[in-house]
Amino acid sequence: MGGRIARRIAAAGHRPIGHDVDPRRAAAAGVEPAPALATLVERSDVVLLSLPDSAAVESVVLGDGGILASCRSGQVVVDLSTSAPSSTARLHAALGEREVELIDAGISGGARGAEQGTLTIMAGGSESALRSLKWLFDTFSAAVHHMGPSGAGHTAKLLNNFLNGVSLAATAEVMVAARRAGLDLARFLDVVNHSSGVTFASLNRFPSIIRGDYLEGGLTGRLMMKDLLLYVGLLRELGVPSLNAAGPVATFGLANELGYADQISNRVVDALGDVAGGVRLHGGTP
Repeated sequence: MGGRIARRIAAAGHRPIGHDVDPRRAAAAGVEPAPALATLVERSDVVLLSLPDSAAVESVVLGDGGILASCRSGQVVVDLSTSAPSSTARLHAALGEREVELIDAGISGGARGAEQGTLTIMAGGSESALRSLKWLFDTFSAAVHHMGPSGAGHTAKLLNNFLNGVSLAATAEVMVAARRAGLDLARFLDVVNHSSGVTFASLNRFPSIIRGDYLEGGLTGRLMMKDLLLYVGLLRELGVPSLNAAGPVATFGLANELGYADQISNRVVDALGDVAGGVRLHGGTP
């Protein structure tokens, strides 16, 4: 996602620089590579983070040679990652002591949304700082929603991602059952998408999957599981029961154990198909 967003920013006429543990990634995204994180921070007014989890974000912000050690008053850090809101609030306070704003900006829309510049952003933090970045968000998003103070953006993202995980896991299960039952899958999807069972997955994912296109490049199974567990942790902190988490956690846990962890999360349907005796939604009769 970071590379796709960087390409959108560069295509809009800006000149971003990038840093990654793999130095080839910045160049692959078409941006100038920074030799070190400190160099990037020193040369930037706005620093965007797109990282796998809160541990990585904390390391980049608080670690040796990290953002906190190199930042200056007036900078803005935008965390586009899916992170734990409690961690985000702590980082917001630490950076605030250096007069640096942290905006938590959860994103939704997937790889295709990033490439087309149509992402939805759920942001927490200073509303004035968020408004000052409209020129930047306009390069890769279609809608920006200020959700509240620090952590609110990442809270909204976790809640949304949980619904995403539920709908993907449940729709995958139903599609394997439909295939096993001998239904015409395209016709069945048309029925679902015009009925009460419609989901984002049935509308936007499975019409491609039944043709053998898994829409590669999006959220992996491992990251989906990370997001689901962050959701469970958030609800524990909020004192809200999480009665519906067991299904998607079990489903993606199964898929990851069967070897799909580092593939796009849409492959969860193949994991269920494996357990059902080798069912695939595309190709010949299972």
